[in-house]
Amino acid sequence: MASEIGHRTVLFRHAAVAALLLVFCAPQARADDFYAGKQLTLLVGAGAGGGYDLQARVAARHLGRHIPGNPSVLVQNIPSRITAANMTYSTAMKDGTTIALLQRTILLAKLINPASARFEIGKFQWLGSFNSETAVTLAWHTAPHKRTQDLFDHELTVGGIAGADPETTARVYNSLIGTKFKVRIGYSSTEQVAHAVERGEVQGIADWSWSSLKAVRPQWLAEKKVTLLMQGAPKNAPELGALPNALQFIKNAADRKVMELHFTQKTAARPLAAPPGVPKERVALLRRAFEALARDKEFLAEMHKARMEFDFVPAAQIEKVVAQIGATPSEIAERYAKAFAPEQK
Repeated sequence: MASEIGHRTVLFRHAAVAALLLVFCAPQARADDFYAGKQLTLLVGAGAGGGYDLQARVAARHLGRHIPGNPSVLVQNIPSRITAANMTYSTAMKDGTTIALLQRTILLAKLINPASARFEIGKFQWLGSFNSETAVTLAWHTAPHKRTQDLFDHELTVGGIAGADPETTARVYNSLIGTKFKVRIGYSSTEQVAHAVERGEVQGIADWSWSSLKAVRPQWLAEKKVTLLMQGAPKNAPELGALPNALQFIKNAADRKVMELHFTQKTAARPLAAPPGVPKERVALLRRAFEALARDKEFLAEMHKARMEFDFVPAAQIEKVVAQIGATPSEIAERYAKAFAPEQK
């Protein structure tokens, strides 16, 4: 009798251990099996041919092998940055089959245009960022602008993308440090703006990512087709040497806080997000996949060949940036919004 009870006890213990293993292992197994035979869509909130698009397409060729099940990855361009963010937030599949490479300006879009920005940046599930970034202001070689001071003394007509860095930075600079940019909007990508510069439609660009300039128009630098006039970021880029930073021209502490808020998005320059509602285990799996991609020699070699910089910023750091933006004092947020409507001051 005692031996029979002991035998039953052993069986019960084995069953209990098996049940616990099922409980703890099942979520990971489901996450690992989920992507087999599926396609992962990578939305890109920018037009074709620019830095965002190039990075996304290189990543798409390598990301799938770092995801269990090895899904194919399809890049889908959505030139409107706000539309891309709204879609990712509201209508994109919430099962982990749709993620997005969003433009960094969506991080501050709610402060500028709350009616159009129908999303909360704190509710996206951030996967990381391809890199941080430094902006450069440049003038075509035929423009009279040859030194930084010329930006304050003479009007420079620059190409703009509504709501994106080439436009927003120009307006912030005009408002906070007194530059004389005349912004001509109507372009949908930096590639279109670059063509406009080459055609003589505009004289330059107020804000183009240094990494994108080197990747998309390296001949401009090699052939001295452009003059670099200013850089913009929380910290100077060593590669740009003594090129003045826009922060040097700030005249008071309040305006400095506004400019620093604008530059906060440069620290999460190519943010990657999953929609709200994606199961946490799948979000964790996607984060691990991007972290593995950052160590992938084939991917890094292709990025290097394309002259694209890659300095991965992990998800935890993006969440800190988002939290910092969310904690912006109301007076700073209001001053920032007014920078885009100087006539209302």
